[in-house]
Amino acid sequence: MNTELQSIMKEKNRDVMPRVLMTGAECAPFAKTGGLADVMGTLARELKNLGCDIRLVLPFHRVIKDQYREEVKHIVSFSVDIGRHSQYVGVELYDWEGLPVYFIDNEYYFGHAIYCGGNFEGEQYAYFSRAVIDALPVIGFEPEIIHVNDWHTAIIPMLLKTQYDLHPQGKCKTVLTIHNLGYQGRFNFGYASHLLGIDDRYFHQDYIEFHGDANFLKAGIVFADKLVTVSPTYAHEIRMPYYGEGLDGILQTRADDLIGILNGIDTKVFNPAADPLIPYPYDEFSLAEKQKNKEALIAELGLEIKPQTPLIGMVTRLTKQKGIDLVLRVFNEIIHAGAGFLLIGTGEKDYEKFFRGMANRTGNLAKGFIMFDDRLAHRIYAGSDYFLMPSVFEPCGLAQMIALRYGTLPIVRSTGGLKDTVWPYNEKTDEGNGFSFDNYNAHDMLNTVRYALKIYRQKPRLESLRKRAMQRDWSFQKSALAYAKLYVVTVSQ
Repeated sequence: MNTELQSIMKEKNRDVMPRVLMTGAECAPFAKTGGLADVMGTLARELKNLGCDIRLVLPFHRVIKDQYREEVKHIVSFSVDIGRHSQYVGVELYDWEGLPVYFIDNEYYFGHAIYCGGNFEGEQYAYFSRAVIDALPVIGFEPEIIHVNDWHTAIIPMLLKTQYDLHPQGKCKTVLTIHNLGYQGRFNFGYASHLLGIDDRYFHQDYIEFHGDANFLKAGIVFADKLVTVSPTYAHEIRMPYYGEGLDGILQTRADDLIGILNGIDTKVFNPAADPLIPYPYDEFSLAEKQKNKEALIAELGLEIKPQTPLIGMVTRLTKQKGIDLVLRVFNEIIHAGAGFLLIGTGEKDYEKFFRGMANRTGNLAKGFIMFDDRLAHRIYAGSDYFLMPSVFEPCGLAQMIALRYGTLPIVRSTGGLKDTVWPYNEKTDEGNGFSFDNYNAHDMLNTVRYALKIYRQKPRLESLRKRAMQRDWSFQKSALAYAKLYVVTVSQ
């Protein structure tokens, strides 16, 4: 066990790590639509490696059932009441290399998409939250902490403290991780109350009420024992109106219980020295092989640029949050500055249309691929010289850490986790690992891109930057240690 963790445990008079049940809507490798899944899967494994008795509980989504139905063991079945209707709950157990995973099975709620949208999505995860709590007495595991993630499970702390306070489950402490404050789970209060039997007295601005609706994420913010965001800067930003999505006031009142723990990445999956998805493995001491990956990528995709032309890559969702408006505003200037450009992603239709037509407009100096392709994403990380990520806000961001791992220098807006991971290059001191700008402004971004392209032509500086980027530890071990310490402190209060 880590010596720092041992010291805190000794201070808190604990001989063993707390028992933790972690829950959320998705978790890699079982079901994944975004970064939440990567975080839950990798964090759980790293916590187990630290000696934490941690278990996962997840919806038995169709995508999971189709792959794992023959490998799970049925534990128990029972019913819960949702909206005055009795609904079946099946609990299936899967042994994930020694880490127990409980799946909550119900075809009506989880036999289709992970996120169904609208009121039904609220019902999906109201049901799931109720099922998680009611499963605790019958699965043979008594957690000291329930770790919930985002709005889909954020109602659990409220239910524990208002409806289960006299039950054994009510003794559990809770930790809520906010991965993206923009997604809150807002529903008509009458509907939410009907589903979960929430007392009318909690429809108040101090509890679950938010602009006339019930807000599931707000419920978690109010009732969870500890709050975590996925980077230190984001923990500070969301207490300000610009980033607070209307919840800055309530977050300010919980400031003493709110911390930022920077996410990490899976350094086994994202390892340029042993990545099976790229043609030429490399590390910081064999950067000539990175250039070979670039040349292979140019040839594979039919880019009409020379091998020595700087190549800017993006692997992103095509949404306003990701700063796509800035890219569109000065895209022609970026190409005229002498760069090639590659993008892979999906999202809003107008953005997709723009990037789908890039090749024709630029004579194949730039190409956009409107899809998700893990193999191509890895090759863009490995073969690009720069990685553009000009987000409006970014709770943590994983893509910039992956790019750094591959020696692909990020060009980012300094916000949230981007500010915590990308430090602007300083020519005088030869410090920094990338390039950044502060204001959400297209020409500020363009000037930063031009500066990065200038540094590209200074090969000793470029190589020094790449090596420094690749040498930093972006694994989840530091994150897991911070969570483990938080668990110990939480159960000791």
